Amino acid sequence: MIKEGDKVRLTTGEVAYISEILEMDVAYIAEIFRQNGDVSVTIEQISHDEIASVFEEIERPVLSA
Repeated sequence: MIKEGDKVRLTTGEVAYISEILEMDVAYIAEIFRQNGDVSVTIEQISHDEIASVFEEIERPVLSA
């Protein structure tokens, strides 16, 4: 299940953050990070089929010196 704030990889290889769920498992609003010379961010509606994977965030402790 995809949630607001999830970091995803699109089928195009681009990384995006889900900013709004329009309809679960159907459509979302996403901030897409495009690399076309410079990095730019576009906000677009995407479909569930355009999402290849969801990043799993793992918390790791910081070791003190």
